[in-house]
Amino acid sequence: MASEDFPEFFARVPTITVRDKLAQFLGAALHGTMTYHYADAVRLAGHSCPTVAGTWLMVLNGLRALYGDELPVRGEIEVFMGDARDSGATGVVATVVQLLTGAAAETGFHGIGGQFSRLDLLTFDQPVQGVFGLRRMDTGRAVQVSLDASVVPWTDEMRTVMPKAVGGYASDAELARFGELWQGRVCRMLTEHATDPAMVQVSEWRVPA
Repeated sequence: MASEDFPEFFARVPTITVRDKLAQFLGAALHGTMTYHYADAVRLAGHSCPTVAGTWLMVLNGLRALYGDELPVRGEIEVFMGDARDSGATGVVATVVQLLTGAAAETGFHGIGGQFSRLDLLTFDQPVQGVFGLRRMDTGRAVQVSLDASVVPWTDEMRTVMPKAVGGYASDAELARFGELWQGRVCRMLTEHATDPAMVQVSEWRVPA
């Protein structure tokens, strides 16, 4: 089997560890503890970009704010997306959030014997001041998170190379450089600004009744 050739910085991105009671119940993970790596989100999305990276950081910081030193409980977190499901990159964001929180929309797992349901824990078009909100189902505490990716802007070189790459007239060398520059920005977001409050804003939130 061919090995995956991910950029080296993937291994330096902060991981997200959760407890999943369904995984524990079914014997899939000892004590239900699972650690997600950025590469997991990349495999799911099929690419690494500022949206995938930014979503990773929003979930990371949002869960830290909600749980502190406790392990977040996957499957017991409600997600409130601010935009419509077909708006811009909302689908990509929701997919990564679902991976990490277990929250699913109407297609989610219905549960076993009245337990472990993930159904309708992820909703869209919600009145959240940010990209999405997260609420603990056990305590009701909630936070809203937003992202300012402009904290890590594209380089001047990228502004020259990108039109050629997107337009389909870049040379092989320019295409290779485009990929390096693209992941360079993602790397800076994930390794230099992972907990930077200028990039990821987290605030307490009262979910409207």
